[in-house]
Amino acid sequence: MTAEGARTDVAECLTVRSRSEDDTRVFGVRLAGTLRGGELLGLRGDLGSGKTCFVRGLAEGLGIAARKVRSPTFTLVNEYGGGRVPLYHIDLYRLSPSPVDRMALREYLYGHGVCAVEWFERLGEAAPHLDIAFTYLSTDEREIVVRADGSRYSAVLTQLRNG
Repeated sequence: MTAEGARTDVAECLTVRSRSEDDTRVFGVRLAGTLRGGELLGLRGDLGSGKTCFVRGLAEGLGIAARKVRSPTFTLVNEYGGGRVPLYHIDLYRLSPSPVDRMALREYLYGHGVCAVEWFERLGEAAPHLDIAFTYLSTDEREIVVRADGSRYSAVLTQLRNG
């Protein structure tokens, strides 16, 4: 895995190349080390680009058994406890939430745990978050671009870049 942290722009970003599922998982572990709870992570990328694998790494980094993590495509929200903070894993692939749905998700989105939302662009909510875009480059390679949306997330990005 290579980090190209020197590549920044107005949106403040970090670009990482993952050459395996293990690289993607390890990056999730690394990010989890910068999180304290109450963070919102917006995950974007095509099917098979590594979003759920990344969430397994987040779980591991938060002290939650990575084997518990499953894609929540058919359940909408999976809650994982037992770590230093809870992990909420939301998948909006099959849903474009209505205002009522978004209200029901608020306890996860703005709770005390870490909330990772796959297909974040379908949420339709302009909340500060850490935007994590996964791009499928080849069978064995992905590009992960992390952007901070809000000062809290700029601090997370700085920690990630320096740690």
